[in-house]
Amino acid sequence: MKAEGFGVLTEIDIQATMKKKLEKDYLPHLILGACNPVFADKVLSVDQHISLMLPCNVTIRELEDQEVEVAVINPLEAMKPIDNPSIEGYAREVSDKLNQALGNI
Repeated sequence: MKAEGFGVLTEIDIQATMKKKLEKDYLPHLILGACNPVFADKVLSVDQHISLMLPCNVTIRELEDQEVEVAVINPLEAMKPIDNPSIEGYAREVSDKLNQALGNI
């Protein structure tokens, strides 16, 4: 993630949270709130409401077969509700960077 300009702002441990709040057992599952400050600045400069859609979520979770799945949000889809064509290019670039980071795992 770092090589593509992302940092992790938040980390949510689903397994620990569900155990604590609901006494429910989950396999290991993290949600990382990833942010590329250069692109965050670009899209916030276009529309401040985009802060509702930031940061980009990345999930890391153990599956039933003990495999690990890493998934990233699709920024092109996430930004559709904003309905601002000037954001699409930035969303495409962020999507490319997230997919590059995913491909480097």
